[in-house]
Amino acid sequence: MPNVRHIDRKHKSMDARDRLIVALYAQLKAERETRETLEWAIRNGAVSKDVLEAIVADPVPVVTSEDIASLEKIIARDEHRSRSPPQ
Repeated sequence: MPNVRHIDRKHKSMDARDRLIVALYAQLKAERETRETLEWAIRNGAVSKDVLEAIVADPVPVVTSEDIASLEKIIARDEHRSRSPPQ
């Protein structure tokens, strides 16, 4: 597969993009599991109105285009460093 990034099997390290993908996948999976658990708790009457109000009032951070641009710069810098000869 040409789009699969290189994983250094000898040192068991992934490049920055692969680490980002794994981290985002883990975050998405955790959010889904949290939502499923909350849905179950609501259906079974295990969550009070006060708890639901607190959850709704808690602001959810939104990923902005500036966040993505910042990550792309970090990845580009990391790739440039890995391609540069050691000094």
